[in-house]
Amino acid sequence: MKHQVTTHPFCALRHATAALLASLLVTATAAPAAPAALTIYNQNFAVVRETIPLDLKAGVTDISFPDATLSLEPDSIVLRDPAGKIPLSILEQSYRAETASSGLMLSFHEGSTLDFLVRDRDAKEYTVRGKVIRSGYIPGGGQETPIVEVDGKLRFSLPGEPLFPTPTLAADAILRPTLSWKIQTPAAARLDAELGYVTGGFSWQATYNLIAPEKGDALDIVGWVTLENNSGKTFPDAIIKLMAGNVNKIQPEANLAKAARGMVMMADSFAAPQVTEKSFDEFHLYSLPLPVTLRNRETKQVEFLHAASITAPVLYIYDGAAGIPLLPDYTADSAPYVGRNTPAKVGVYREIKNTKANHLGLALPKGRVRFYRQDDADGRIEFTGENTIDHTPEGETLKLYTGDAFDLVGERKQTNYVLSNRNDTAEETFEIKLRNRKKEPVEIRVTERLYRGINWQIIETSEPYTKKDSRNIEFRVTIAPDQEKTLTYRVRYDWK
Repeated sequence: MKHQVTTHPFCALRHATAALLASLLVTATAAPAAPAALTIYNQNFAVVRETIPLDLKAGVTDISFPDATLSLEPDSIVLRDPAGKIPLSILEQSYRAETASSGLMLSFHEGSTLDFLVRDRDAKEYTVRGKVIRSGYIPGGGQETPIVEVDGKLRFSLPGEPLFPTPTLAADAILRPTLSWKIQTPAAARLDAELGYVTGGFSWQATYNLIAPEKGDALDIVGWVTLENNSGKTFPDAIIKLMAGNVNKIQPEANLAKAARGMVMMADSFAAPQVTEKSFDEFHLYSLPLPVTLRNRETKQVEFLHAASITAPVLYIYDGAAGIPLLPDYTADSAPYVGRNTPAKVGVYREIKNTKANHLGLALPKGRVRFYRQDDADGRIEFTGENTIDHTPEGETLKLYTGDAFDLVGERKQTNYVLSNRNDTAEETFEIKLRNRKKEPVEIRVTERLYRGINWQIIETSEPYTKKDSRNIEFRVTIAPDQEKTLTYRVRYDWK
């Protein structure tokens, strides 16, 4: 049955319901007295510290704080007098995140008949009356298919927007996640208490944009931190710190848990407030210089690093044995056909020393690194590759793969393999061809993995090499423009 609405009598009902919902907010006796302080970890949680005024009477006082987050860990809560002058005895604490919603209110009317507001394609409104057999609401965020009886027939969906009578909300319904305490004090007191807790719903990550000229090894770097707030609460003008490192955090059980060039060039023209960094315990702590408003369901970026004229030489590395596994050292056969023909690309890497002498020299949090080069023809930057870095202390060296060289070619093949009659030694010979089709000379670093065993000896080579570790050697070969060079070496393995 349809009833055409012309005067929209539901407006008064909506306003009355809204007024009732708003009136529930004034029952709170504690609200933040100052901006919150947040320490956000890059493991999807944060520590929140807030200042809330308390007006306590002698004996027991009920306090409600209707401004908590959705993913608060109740057993992490600390409520105290930061001055240590007033003893607070907390007799009882509760945390409620089951806020008023259409689904919750519909569950109050299971077995009752409600009006449902329907809008047709012409934006005309009419109501349909239906009996709520099952609301579909599950406490904690689950959902079942609702069942509504309309004109004697069952519908497994809501016929429209449910309209609730004004007294629907229970007396203890809440609009936002709420903390409540029963606090006992020997005498009446007023104080600004510190509330601290651990909450989920926060994350941050670092990203780095590196911009280089068309030629040369120098580059500029801009580092950003990206903050995400999915906690269910907005934090205006918050004081924010970022913790970098792998803090041990017990995870809940699964079934319980629910820029560009112009910016770089302006670096020397003015000095913006800088992010400060310090060692803290076994981790590193970054403090943002200015308050930040972090709204619920918001992603925000803040610059934390700006450095120019960083030396980052380009390395060309040919690893023709990449992907070949280390073979057991005890076997005599040792798979003679392994590595016979293994062509590979010449990789392009950037090497960056994280030192003050190289205009860096600070702990770099893990994150994504993007490389750009400026095209001298029009002054615009072009993307040339990206990678990720782990947490990198000061003084360490980064070597980042950015892609493969177009004008450099490498070929590797096994030219000989001889196994002794006793099967206790073997000699293997390789030929590696390198071609440079660039217009300038390049140095290619050829890395070779001696994968047949740890008892080896290079008995013949056309180029000098460096032993990197027990199973890896490196050749450095300089190749003129449009030239091909052939590198050969012979290695002997001994399994005696």
